[in-house]
Amino acid sequence: MTDMLTAPRQVVSAAPGRRPAVRWTVACGAVAGPLFLAAGVAQAFARDGFDFTRNAISQLALGEEGWIQTASFVITGALLVVGAAGLRSALRGGPGGIWGPALVGVFGVSFCVAGAFPADPGAGFPAGAPEVSVLSGHGAVHMVGAMVGYLTLCAAFFVLARPLAARGMRGWAMASRVVPVAVLAGFAASAASVLAFTLGAGLGLLWLSALTARLASAPTGR
Repeated sequence: MTDMLTAPRQVVSAAPGRRPAVRWTVACGAVAGPLFLAAGVAQAFARDGFDFTRNAISQLALGEEGWIQTASFVITGALLVVGAAGLRSALRGGPGGIWGPALVGVFGVSFCVAGAFPADPGAGFPAGAPEVSVLSGHGAVHMVGAMVGYLTLCAAFFVLARPLAARGMRGWAMASRVVPVAVLAGFAASAASVLAFTLGAGLGLLWLSALTARLASAPTGR
């Protein structure tokens, strides 16, 4: 009888201990995008020859100071993967609770791939680079990784619209279905404007941060 009476107390006391861990992991996912963008903008203004209208943030991984951007890719990827785990805990048992975080996790892995396989030089960056880029093996992997990553992110937004709607946040759910269109439009316009690509990619990162924080703090509605 004594064992039967004390067991429930042990279960209840263990539950609150998991909540701070969930909050920390979700926070990792929420800060990943803004940190990556802040690091990229700071480097862009500090590096000679970088032009947002001609160069992608990925190219900051080239040159002597390129290790900073490489580290930014890897750290951001790790934060996104940890954040995806926290998001799964926050959405456990609800709509989109499996595929949404899984897709975010794949997006995080794509950042690690981008860090391991740098973009090709071109458009005059880094200093002395030719105007026209020549696609290399690592540059091709970088491009494919980015494409797969952002397509996966757009899919994640559509999936995560379900738990938003289920929790009564219909405006957020609608925005989560519209933002991927803007992100993909930026990618489609990249042939004409590198800046459009950068803005589309940045929008995706910032919306993921906002979405992660909102889902983690909202009541489940169940």
